[in-house]
Amino acid sequence: MRICSLVPGATEVVAALGLQQDLVGISHECDYPPSLAEVPVMVRPRVESHRLSSAQIDEQVGTLLSAGTGLYELDEPQLLAARPDLLIAQDLCDVCAVTPSQLDRVIRTLSPPPRMVILNPRRLEDILRDIETLGVALRQEGAGRQFATQLRSRLDAVRTKVSSETIRPRVACLEWLSPLYTAGHWVPDMVEAAGGIDVMATAGTASRKVDWDTLSASAPDVIVLMPCGFAIQRTSAELAPVTEHPQWKSLPAVQRGAVYLVDALSYFSRPGPRLIDGVEQLAVVCHPGCYDHHLPASVERLDRQTALSQ
Repeated sequence: MRICSLVPGATEVVAALGLQQDLVGISHECDYPPSLAEVPVMVRPRVESHRLSSAQIDEQVGTLLSAGTGLYELDEPQLLAARPDLLIAQDLCDVCAVTPSQLDRVIRTLSPPPRMVILNPRRLEDILRDIETLGVALRQEGAGRQFATQLRSRLDAVRTKVSSETIRPRVACLEWLSPLYTAGHWVPDMVEAAGGIDVMATAGTASRKVDWDTLSASAPDVIVLMPCGFAIQRTSAELAPVTEHPQWKSLPAVQRGAVYLVDALSYFSRPGPRLIDGVEQLAVVCHPGCYDHHLPASVERLDRQTALSQ
């Protein structure tokens, strides 16, 4: 089977089910496992985000979307040459990846046309079901079902671990810092599974822009900074617009020293198997006593004195 996966989380599933050698094309964001570097890249971004600040990225994205211009450029000749039997895309977010409408014209020129799997997950359970769907499409139905079952078992283990805690912290997950955006879709489900209450977003709904008054009124006990597509090092470089804001120091989470930076790129932004790792990380920040106050290496706590001295 010749597989082209333009969705990073789905590409992870393809690899996990032992079919990485069948990949003939991926997107620029498909970087896990690292051995994917040998697979041809079919999609490139039009916004060079690594060179821009969060505010500049937001401005460029808004400009392109307002003009009806896609955020991603599809390498049509290379896709045609790859002649995939199966093409995996998403229809959830124009900002996240190339969409089916962008693929339609080039697909119609392929003969025979590839089978299509279009993913549109909005909740955590949707993502687990998508793994089963991909298993069927990849002719690995049993392995896909088993993989999803293993991930559900890890979720159940987290819920059991934190179930004895009587206090559920109020959690604010921020998906962008300039301007502020809440983290929507599956993230509130992740917070709930970790034993917290998401006070900024509703599960299944899109991420949305919020103002500082809204953040302040939510009175979060815990703040998790997870800018979409950023790892911790990049987030650390983007903190000033948040930590220098006049209302920052008065937030309960800041006063408590309960502000955390996470690797959103790997564990929160992408709908895929490693979201379960993200749930396990959230459980530690929501209920540190259940985990002997040992943070995972993939989570960084913002020093309280540093946070208050900005």
